[in-house]
Amino acid sequence: MAKTCLVVKQKRPAKFSTRNYNRCQLCGRARAYYRKFRCCRCCFRMLASKGQIPGVRKASW
Repeated sequence: MAKTCLVVKQKRPAKFSTRNYNRCQLCGRARAYYRKFRCCRCCFRMLASKGQIPGVRKASW
């Protein structure tokens, strides 16, 4: 989980548009963010294994 203060800070409008950055909608993580799914890799993996993301399957060789 990210710090609550950082999540709140990110939700406020930035002073300049280049200061905008993305955070995971579920946990608030700023790194390893997938724009297409709007979540971080940790949450993506959890949701994909539960089958909650349509069109995504776990690869197995």
